Order: sequence, then structure tokens, then C-alpha cells
Amino acid sequence: MKEAVFIYQNKEKWKEYETHLRNIRQETPDRLADIYIDVTNDLSYAQTHYPGSKITYYLNGLSSKLHQFIHEKKKWNFSQLFDFWLKEVPLTMYECRKELLYSFLIFLTAAFIGVFSAAHDDTYVRLILGDDYVDMSLENIKNNDPMAVYKDINKNSMFVGITWNNIRVSFNVFIAGIFTSIASAWILIYNAIMIGSFQYFFYENGLLWESFLAVWLHGTLEISAVIVSGCAGITMGNGWLFPKTYSRRESFKNSAKKGVKIVIGAIPIFILAGFFESYFTRHTEWPNAIRLTIILLSLAFVLFYYVVYPQKWGRLLEYRA
Repeated sequence: MKEAVFIYQNKEKWKEYETHLRNIRQETPDRLADIYIDVTNDLSYAQTHYPGSKITYYLNGLSSKLHQFIHEKKKWNFSQLFDFWLKEVPLTMYECRKELLYSFLIFLTAAFIGVFSAAHDDTYVRLILGDDYVDMSLENIKNNDPMAVYKDINKNSMFVGITWNNIRVSFNVFIAGIFTSIASAWILIYNAIMIGSFQYFFYENGLLWESFLAVWLHGTLEISAVIVSGCAGITMGNGWLFPKTYSRRESFKNSAKKGVKIVIGAIPIFILAGFFESYFTRHTEWPNAIRLTIILLSLAFVLFYYVVYPQKWGRLLEYRA
């Protein structure tokens, strides 16, 4: 679409929004949120097709005024807490869908590297997982209890420790984005190589299916949340690397805010993953059908919340465009 046509189609709407801005304190929060979503969508289109143009700077200013008022005056209450997970996080995930895809592809590729390396180097698994862990696992396999590592710790202590560690890892992946998205990607790669090596180790010992059911019972949520945290870090890092029409400082600040929403939104998933690992994974005697059902339900939830549900907001934005 030519820039003149884009302006002609939307100028009356933007004038109306300017009127709302002059009377901003009289507007309802939902109406302001709807206007903000529409303006940021127009801004995104303008940044893509007319970078550096006057209309892009105009929309940037309009968006900034709305953003400043919404976030300075918004008072949180119990219902808005639910809005955060039901609306704000999915909307942010839609805006960062490319970064989520990059994070997933980086993790998947690195996991295959871990599998390939372990398959072609007998010492690789020990290098990645450590001699102590490998020797302990071999001893557990010898004792016909390969997943004993999940059973040796008190459930409650394990839940607290694992959940805290999961959240710590997620924030590390995110905060690494301060040093550009490459740093977040590197942490993703390291964790993915460990997963790939771990799975190949049990495959080599004829226990791929058992290890899959045990590890991915909690790992489906845990690893998905790590990938989402990688998305948050890449988003923040890209804001610094690729500021587009914003100043580098403003671009980084906006991207960091998106990243914070994403990583905070993932905390309940880490908590649930820690609960599964502490209380469910140790029950290797459970029927395979039950464990597989939990894995599939976890995967369905992740795909719905982070991929399918955000498309609702995407369709809304496209309709308003």
C-alpha cells in the first residue's frame, strides 16, 4: 500500500484518537487499551513499509503518549491480575511471535547437535552432564531403577529447590538479553545440548521410552517455559540491536518491558513444572498411558496459550487495520 493511501484511509481515525487523548482522563481503561492496540498496529505497519517517514514519527509519538498514560495511571486490582495472563501476555506473545519461533528453532537445532555429538563421541555425554551424574545414572540402571534420581529427595524440599532453580534459569536467559540477543541464544543452546545428550544417553542404554515418559512429564512445561524465556531475552536484545525508527535507548526500553511481561507470565508454568517433577515424575510405576496423557495435555496447553490464543489478538489487530 502506498503511503498516501495508508494516510488517507486512517487519518480520520487518528484525528478521533487525538480527541480522545485531549480528554484522556475521561476515557475508560478498556477504550484506551483498544486505541493503544490499534495505534501500535498502525505504527508497526508504518515502521515496516515507511521507515523514517513523517507518518511513522507521528504514530510513534501518538503511541508513546498512550503508553505513558496507561502504564503510569493503571491501578492493579485482583481482576487486572487475571487480565495480565488472559490479555496482556498473549498480546505480547503475538507481537513477539517471530522471536518465539527463533527461540524454538535455536533450541531444537542445539538439541539435535547434542544428540549428534553424543552419538559420535563416547566422551561427550560425560563432558556435558559430568562424570558424577553419568556414573550415578549407570548405577541406577544397573539396579533396575533408572529414574531413581527423582525419588531420592523429599517431595516438598524438591519442589522448592527445583521451582526456584527453574525460575532462576528463566531469568538468566532473559537477563542475558541485556548483552544482545546472542547471549540469550547461547544459554538456550547450552541447555538444549544438555537435553539432547541426556536423551541420547538413555537411548544408548535402551531406555529412551522410559526416560521420555519420566523427563517430559515435567519437562514439557519446563522446557517450553525456558524457550519462552529465550523469546523474552531475544526480544530485549533485538530492541538494542535493531532500534528501527526509535532511539536505541527507547527501543531497548520498550523491548525490555515486553520481555519482562513474557518472563513473568511464564512463572506459573515453572511452578507447575516444579510440582510435576517433585510429585509426579517419581512415580515411574504409573501406567504409561497416564504419564503420556499428562505430557500431551501439557503440550496442548503450551501450544494453545503461546501460539493459538495469541492469534485471537492478531486477528483483532488485522481486522482493525
